[in-house]
Amino acid sequence: MIKKVLIANRGEIALRIWRACTELDIPCVIAFSEADRESLTVRVAREKICIGPASSLESYLNIPSILSALEVTGCDAVHPGYGFLSENAFFAEICEDSGITFIGPTAENIRLMGDKATARRNAAQVKVPILPGTISPLRTKEEAVRLARKVGFPIILKASGGGGGRGMRIVREAKELLPSLDACQNEAQAAFDNPDVYLEKYIERPRHIEVQIMADNYGRVVALGERDCSLQRRHQKLIEEAPSPVVNPRMRRRLCGYARRLVKHINYRGAGTIEFLVDDQLHIYFMEMNTRIQVEHPVTEEVTGVDIIKEQLRIANGERLSFSQRQVQIRGAAIECRINAEDPDHNFRPSPGKIEKLCVPSGPGVRFDSHIYAGYTVPPFYDSLIGKLIVRGKDRPEALSRMRRALMELEISGVKTTAPLYQRLLDHAGFLSGKYYVGLIETFLEKEQLPK
Repeated sequence: MIKKVLIANRGEIALRIWRACTELDIPCVIAFSEADRESLTVRVAREKICIGPASSLESYLNIPSILSALEVTGCDAVHPGYGFLSENAFFAEICEDSGITFIGPTAENIRLMGDKATARRNAAQVKVPILPGTISPLRTKEEAVRLARKVGFPIILKASGGGGGRGMRIVREAKELLPSLDACQNEAQAAFDNPDVYLEKYIERPRHIEVQIMADNYGRVVALGERDCSLQRRHQKLIEEAPSPVVNPRMRRRLCGYARRLVKHINYRGAGTIEFLVDDQLHIYFMEMNTRIQVEHPVTEEVTGVDIIKEQLRIANGERLSFSQRQVQIRGAAIECRINAEDPDHNFRPSPGKIEKLCVPSGPGVRFDSHIYAGYTVPPFYDSLIGKLIVRGKDRPEALSRMRRALMELEISGVKTTAPLYQRLLDHAGFLSGKYYVGLIETFLEKEQLPK
């Protein structure tokens, strides 16, 4: 039984976890860096502990500091949120060996699916479709040339241990292959301390569709439907919705079936996401797995009624999932806009600074997950996400109308945000029709910058 949880993260996800713990009457402690001392999460928490200076390496990524915080505060469990140590198999293993409950999958789960080449191999073993390409990391340049010719250009090179769009190169011609391979391997080594790279066929204008899964310690695996995360900029998601406007019930059964099959194959535990690419013919291909809670989990919560964070806590506490696959029903539609402290009119330049005024939208079907408040200073040291605006409606048209209204109500002054961009995007014909794709935002921005 979990007695006390250390929340080893920051921003909106730390506050989200604190709320779930508080509602479940589980004592918890907020771990924070010096730069986050004035965040809303730290202000509302009864118990908190500083784990280091502003630098992530010296605080949220500092394993000895977090282990010390666990010991000092008497916590016997840690929730890593997303990012930072959430997919660090070494940290999860230390927790397991020390008798600390890691609120997430096992270290072995993370190792099996955290390496993208290994994840592809696991998917292939249980006949989950994958894109043509390598099953193992490339070992020689000659192998890369041979396989690229076999698969056919364009191809994409991806870092095995990568994420967030780093360690990726699209190669459209043979002459670009070897320079791109060198660049990709160097970036992978620098970013992930792992130079392994694999190769797969590149799909032009794909849909990025993911399935939320939950699995307990007793063999129950449940898929909570799909999310469409195709609206991205440089592989960073900006707008997500559930359900996907292109997925029909038959396709949903296939997506969820693939996800459950793969999760059962690796004896997964906890919350996770199976990510797929879908081409213009609606062919489905496994892409990767995220072995953690996702930023965009609220849209799934809104259409299923499942509190995913609470289920994470219950699973880690040794309890069974509180619902079965048959009980999962998708009702209505939900959309999330990530509110980043960035200036979209100047190449998404980071915009840290003091929040001078904040007016939060409300009303039926509106939710704003955020750690900011008027007077709060957004620090320059971390990811630019400062909030998530989530709406739901009885169907997609109502959700779209509600998001337009909520964006009109949202007022944040003192820093630039991505909110004005979304106001323009929501009237884009491609988005309104539901026939959008990865890359639409770049195309939209290019057209906006053309002379009128």
